[in-house]
Amino acid sequence: MPSLRGGPEVRQCLLLLLPFLAAWEAGNGQLHYSVPEEAKHGTFVGRIAQDLGLELTELVPCLFRVASKDRGDLLEVNLQNGILFVNSRIDREELCGRSAECSIHLEVIVDRPLQVFHVEVEVRDINDNPPRFPMTEKTIQFSESRSLDSRFPLEGASDADIGVNALLSYKLSPSELFFLDVQTSDELSQSLFLVLGKSLDREEDAEVKLLLVATDGGKPELTGTVQILIKVLDVNDNEPTFPQSVYKVQLLENTANGTLVMKLNASDADEGSNSEIVYSLGSDVSSTTRTKFQIDPNSGEVRTKGELDYEERTSYEIQVIASDKGTPAMSGHCKISVKLVDINDNTPEVSITSLSLPVQENAPLGAVIALISVSDRDSGVNGQVTCSLSPHVPFKLVSTFKNYYSLVLDSALDREATADYKVMVTARDGGSPSLRATASVSVEVADVNDNAPVFAQPEYTVFVKENNPPGAHIFTVSAMDADAQENALVSYSLVERRVGERLLSSYVSVHAESGKVFALQPLDHEELELLQFQVTARDAGVPALGSNVTLQVFVLDENDNAPLLLPQGAVGVGGSVSELVPRSVGSGHVVTKVRAVDADSGYNAWLSYELQSTVGMRSLFRVGLYTGEISTTRALDEVDAPRQRLLVLVKDHGEPSLTATATVLVSLVENSQAPKTSSRALVDAAGQEASLVTVNVYLVIAICAVSSLLVLTLLLYTALRCSAMPTDGACAPGRPMLVCSSAVGSWSYSQQRRQRVCSGEGPPKTDLMAFSPSLSQGPESAEERQPPLEAEYLGKPRQPNPDWRYSASLRAGMHSSVHLEEAGILRAGPGGPDQQWPTVSSATPEPEAGEVSPPVGAGVNSNSWTFKYGPGNPKQSGPGELPDKFIIPGSPAIISIRQEPANNQIDKSDFITFGKKEETKKKKKK
Repeated sequence: MPSLRGGPEVRQCLLLLLPFLAAWEAGNGQLHYSVPEEAKHGTFVGRIAQDLGLELTELVPCLFRVASKDRGDLLEVNLQNGILFVNSRIDREELCGRSAECSIHLEVIVDRPLQVFHVEVEVRDINDNPPRFPMTEKTIQFSESRSLDSRFPLEGASDADIGVNALLSYKLSPSELFFLDVQTSDELSQSLFLVLGKSLDREEDAEVKLLLVATDGGKPELTGTVQILIKVLDVNDNEPTFPQSVYKVQLLENTANGTLVMKLNASDADEGSNSEIVYSLGSDVSSTTRTKFQIDPNSGEVRTKGELDYEERTSYEIQVIASDKGTPAMSGHCKISVKLVDINDNTPEVSITSLSLPVQENAPLGAVIALISVSDRDSGVNGQVTCSLSPHVPFKLVSTFKNYYSLVLDSALDREATADYKVMVTARDGGSPSLRATASVSVEVADVNDNAPVFAQPEYTVFVKENNPPGAHIFTVSAMDADAQENALVSYSLVERRVGERLLSSYVSVHAESGKVFALQPLDHEELELLQFQVTARDAGVPALGSNVTLQVFVLDENDNAPLLLPQGAVGVGGSVSELVPRSVGSGHVVTKVRAVDADSGYNAWLSYELQSTVGMRSLFRVGLYTGEISTTRALDEVDAPRQRLLVLVKDHGEPSLTATATVLVSLVENSQAPKTSSRALVDAAGQEASLVTVNVYLVIAICAVSSLLVLTLLLYTALRCSAMPTDGACAPGRPMLVCSSAVGSWSYSQQRRQRVCSGEGPPKTDLMAFSPSLSQGPESAEERQPPLEAEYLGKPRQPNPDWRYSASLRAGMHSSVHLEEAGILRAGPGGPDQQWPTVSSATPEPEAGEVSPPVGAGVNSNSWTFKYGPGNPKQSGPGELPDKFIIPGSPAIISIRQEPANNQIDKSDFITFGKKEETKKKKKK
């Protein structure tokens, strides 16, 4: 690949900008700042160089500069510290008028390499304009014959600010004759009325002076005032009136001169000259409005006078006065609200700024060629502009923000095929009919280069939840090729291999064109935790070039199994459990125990129990949060209902949590009825105990047979080894032999070649040790790893822990005939499939104690159980000892062969009864 042209400063700028350009593309390349209007010269706006990720020392070498379509003298950048500051006075009202949004758009250009950034600086309004009335003094004539509550419209004040700063409130100086009425229309504009509150008498008050004060909502508040002089006239009894006080009219912009807006029709109840009405525009009508509209004084017709332009002004308010010819004349008022409707009368405007010409042939895809800005003076749909390019050019338009586009490189260039391009940009608005404008830019192409496809990184890690739908999209790989035409076309494929007994292509597939990776079947966390494979990207060149990327797909467990209730006791109608409780029992008496299991792992299998309370009653019972034991909360009374129906909610800790509900029917009986019920229960328990003893007899016979066969095999093997190599000392002491669990769960010897197992008499019996392989084998041999094992496990022999227990969840599972061989699953991992067995943990106390450790799944995978010794480190049998218990695959029992002292009176069963212990203890007490 040829080196970039330019000096060391250019290369340094490129290195600094490379990491930033990738992040800039993701964020559309636009910064936002804000500054209050009227800010002083030098006011800080933002650290533009730091926000753009540019070093201060590289601003000048990289030709850092700022361009603006608006007034370019308002803001400036200090190239020494990279700070954007206010250069001259900013007047928001002068810049944006009464627009709700006011921003200054800047374009920051960096050369070597060429890059453009867009900066938007919002100008915040401050309360720098007080409310202003059209005039400082106003004279109003009122007839003394006017009725109470007569209203006279007043012109409100205006505030050049916006928002809260332009919200006006009015207050009239205290007066017994008049008060102010402020009304708010639908458009949030305020209408002021001076209302007569007391009858006028010209002989007493010929003139009334009032002061109207307008206050805005800014901080600090600014005010404006108008002096109102009211002259009381002693003429004419009735004034002209309009059918309504406000008229609303809509007109299309560009309406022809003389178009009739509306015809007013006022009426006067007087007769003769006092009822003859003359129409005129109010004195409050602005000069601009007078140039656009006129009214016929006799007919009351309001017509257009000048050209109406929506882009210049969107609405007008016309105050009309109807005066009679009486002496003195009486007048009525109305307001005409004219709203202009925009039409598509402005064509779009296109401005193109060429940046990087000519374009290198090896320029990366997405390189900016030119900047394009469009505008349309119309509004709404008529002002929405879309841009398109002339066909068959390797460029595309990317919208950076509203009405701004970048002409970027869309595909690789080939100077030998086309030396230059003439790109036509067409801008169309959304009006009907649509108007359009075109502009052109010439692009020259130079140089050529070849490259292989390249991935963004060599390895990806993907996390996928189990039970995904078939064909689910789990990831997308993407490779880029800088070559031209066919050499730049990249296709993707899988590197086939076997995963366990199946091919990789039966699990996942890759779309050849898009690089999307799909899971062809639902993944199961219990079957496959990690799926690692490679994807190849090749171009279409001859010869084809390619590269690989590694994907590691981790299958995450989901809470897809609800808790399963285990049957127990006397099951009634609908699966409910019935229990009889004597009324003499006290607080804390255990009534029954709800048992449940969950097939998930981790917190998804950690079960908790809740007793749903009865509305309006205090429950007599409670349930253990993790034990499921239902016990009384107080002593039973005679007033307690004889039948209690309890609902126990069993839920796991997954997201979302899954639940199951158990119904327990508790009958409160007298003490005399309890023995009958107990005897019936004893009969049932005796039958179950007899069946269990029969099963245990067969288990003992099977265990004895297997043990005898194992002893004979060991004796025969020892005799053969001792007779084959007598020089090494068949019975001589040596380093112990490691017996480890293989990858498939069967027993096998370690890889030491010179060690032997002696079954004859000799030194201490430390020749045989059993380890459960908890770590995958590394590249080193077993002999290299043996010394640390000797120092740790042989130097400090430990006594076997006699307190092997089943956790509550596992014991419940065994009670429901969940056999050990059914709990093992085949895991396909990097080390191959392995058979694993349920956990026997001494950290779990007896269920009678009321303490239950987190079930299988709270940190232990319930579908991949392994044997563990006690609460401490893994235990190793001492010299001359045998394992405390043997497990027989396919059997729900574990046989203990530990010898107890002769005087030990503790009753310990050789069999795990899997939930029958409570019934056995009750039987012994009887």
